[in-house]
Amino acid sequence: MLEALSYMNFETATPIQEKAIPIILENKDLIACAQTGTGKTAAFVLPILNKITGKEDTSIDTLIIVPTRELAVQIEQQIQGLSYFVSVGSKAIYGGGGGKEWGEEKIALTEGTDIIVATPGKLLSHLKLGYVKFDSVKHLVLDEADRMLDMGFVDDLKNIINHLPKERQTLLFSATMPNNIRQLAKSIQKNPLEISLSISKPATGVTQRAILAFDEQKDKVLCQLIREREEYKSILVFTSAKAKVSSITRALNRAKLPAKGISSNLDQSEREEVLRGFRSRRIRILVATDVMSRGIDIKEINMVINYDAPSDAEDYVHRIGRTARANTKGEAVTLINQKDMPKIRRIEGLIESEIPKEQPAEEFGPGPEWKAGNPKNRNRNRNNKGKSRYSGKKKSGGQNRKQEGNKSGGNK
Repeated sequence: MLEALSYMNFETATPIQEKAIPIILENKDLIACAQTGTGKTAAFVLPILNKITGKEDTSIDTLIIVPTRELAVQIEQQIQGLSYFVSVGSKAIYGGGGGKEWGEEKIALTEGTDIIVATPGKLLSHLKLGYVKFDSVKHLVLDEADRMLDMGFVDDLKNIINHLPKERQTLLFSATMPNNIRQLAKSIQKNPLEISLSISKPATGVTQRAILAFDEQKDKVLCQLIREREEYKSILVFTSAKAKVSSITRALNRAKLPAKGISSNLDQSEREEVLRGFRSRRIRILVATDVMSRGIDIKEINMVINYDAPSDAEDYVHRIGRTARANTKGEAVTLINQKDMPKIRRIEGLIESEIPKEQPAEEFGPGPEWKAGNPKNRNRNRNNKGKSRYSGKKKSGGQNRKQEGNKSGGNK
């Protein structure tokens, strides 16, 4: 395991890893809450791998349940990397595959593999056919538990858990801790210990700002933002609507800013190919939906641009958490129209700080006037009340710096 840590460039434990690993090694149930990008995955994978090392049979020891295909693939890949020097097998089970994938999943579930990483829906499809036996499961991990409940998986989770042994270690990892998480924990855990670190706060290395822009201005403002950051090698653009992914991608490509879009409209192989291109920097600009905000674990994303504000304030934290990971620096810019103003106020209440707001570059005309108390005023402010504070020139300081290299395992 120590060789694997060295191979994966893990040098210093993050706070969540430092606190969670000893508890998991003591076989106690745990509720762990920490913001995106703090190393939650390794916090549960490392101690479980340490306990499985030396296991002689191939029975299923650990079940990890996650909300999305991307996260299932990501965790299973990390398990493969960390178990390179030990004899531990793993299999990711998720929707979107064909008959061949189903057959491979069935083999893993019937003949056994040490760790199963699965999305709820696909796992239930196998369970309903009656051939899955979870009698040997000793560890249950619910990762991104808040997202699974938001996506309506609570009944599916309870159904899956009914197939597991009563005597097991249950680990619940989440980025937020709403009441429904605590209620779920009471029903599936035994005297869990709890860790809460920096809930609902963006990483300190993220430089945040917002630009007030009408819908018809957004494409031009977006393109200008990206042109100004020629030194940035990795830029992620988020939108709340799946339908907008294609139109934003086309607008960027027309502006000779090569970009790719990713959403649930693509099949799994296409999504994985786009993500591989983004990881390897062959794709500089990726346009994605909120489903991807917790499913992208990629080092050194220089900039996150919110084409629109998310409806859920927590999703803002997850979106901008894609940058400034593992103590690096990053930039997050949100484009705000009139409808987004109430959302921004909710976000500012959640993160307990005000996001600096700017007008677009003068060449695009003034954007909507910020209405702190009454965002319903949709009349354009064309009287040039406030000269643009956004000149289109590169900013100095934190928001123009390249991300620093970091060999810490924190982003894992």
